[in-house]
Amino acid sequence: MTTVCFVGAGSAVFTRQLLRDLLSFPDLGRLDLVMHDHDPRRLELALGVARIAIARHGSDASVRADGDRRRALAGADFVVNAVNIGGHAATVTDFDVPARFGVRQTIADTLGVGGVFRALRTFGFLDALATDIRAVCPDAWLLNYTNPMAMNIQYLATAHPDVRVLGLCHSVFWTVHDLCALIEVPLEEVQFHSAGVNHQAWLLRWERDGQSLYPLLDERIAADPGLRRRVRVDLYRRLGFYPTETSEHSSEYVPWYLHDDAEIERLRIPVGDYLQISADNAAEVEALIPQVAAGQYVEPDEEAVEYAPQVIHSLVTGTPRTIQVTVANSGLVANLPAGAGVEVPCAIGENGAEPVAVGALPPQCAALNRQFLSVVELTVQAAVQGRPEYVRHALMVDPNTSATLAVDDIWRLADAMVAAHGELLPEGLRVPLAR
Repeated sequence: MTTVCFVGAGSAVFTRQLLRDLLSFPDLGRLDLVMHDHDPRRLELALGVARIAIARHGSDASVRADGDRRRALAGADFVVNAVNIGGHAATVTDFDVPARFGVRQTIADTLGVGGVFRALRTFGFLDALATDIRAVCPDAWLLNYTNPMAMNIQYLATAHPDVRVLGLCHSVFWTVHDLCALIEVPLEEVQFHSAGVNHQAWLLRWERDGQSLYPLLDERIAADPGLRRRVRVDLYRRLGFYPTETSEHSSEYVPWYLHDDAEIERLRIPVGDYLQISADNAAEVEALIPQVAAGQYVEPDEEAVEYAPQVIHSLVTGTPRTIQVTVANSGLVANLPAGAGVEVPCAIGENGAEPVAVGALPPQCAALNRQFLSVVELTVQAAVQGRPEYVRHALMVDPNTSATLAVDDIWRLADAMVAAHGELLPEGLRVPLAR
């Protein structure tokens, strides 16, 4: 029997996708599914969704819910983490406070002011989760979906290096999927190779029958002026390699776009985009609660693409796969810092999970990744060492923030964020430091 514990299971829209994919495998043997969430209403929702999924797929699986995290984790083989510390209210703060200072954001969950403070809200939880895993399921694989991915994985590698963790994100898959649709080449005929950092990795190789598909993309872009009004296309045309996250994400990780009204118009950047997405996600969960309770919920038919079920299937059955993961850099990317959270291919199967060394990135791609990872390193060290000045330093080197604000304003913004998030932050970082 394989035991899978879902932490933050009350993120029911995402949990149902993972359950659908996991229960679609006919050869996993018996599954023991454990739902855990700190919110009793959402925990009951997750339990109901899981029961419906098991019945629909006719799976050999049991499900139980437990609001006590350590008890839920006991004996787990896999722990799937999808928490959002502070929920929608904290997300609103991540946008509203920086906006008062003139800092524009689109997603605010990976880098920048929003990413830094989302990480600082999350690290304490990750510390407690890793401590529990070491106590009651030390051999478990922690499969992390919670953003900011690079910061969370680097923090775990620093504070809990003995916990086996893979950071999972589907951005590379969907990038290749959508590019293939754009040039009308079947995805199943394509081979690709990507590396960098999560949400700012690079499509280093994209081929069919040994021939690069980039020339076909160039033709498509040349024929469509609308395509050229997208951030990631602009980055590709200037850097030579396609970035693996959306234009909304990508605009936040460089200093060139969001502070400039003309660039926002030219590239049609939707400032504040994630606020509505977050609100819609919260509303969908609320709508699901009475549906599931009344037995009216029907699991939707959706494409099975999530990585956590694939990892579980490969490690349990030995079926070989190669996916993208975020792990600590142990010589995997030669020109990125050691110990940094990097996204690379990973072979999974009967030998476990084996991240693939990719050598050196193209220098222009590595240069942007290093700036990204400087923010990551300072944020992680702020928490590990209890150094509130490092929070300010992280924002000082953040591309979008530093391109927008004078340094005094950056420090005042940091103080305002600390005050707004209050007890959600580590105690040692809850101090004002404006100069």
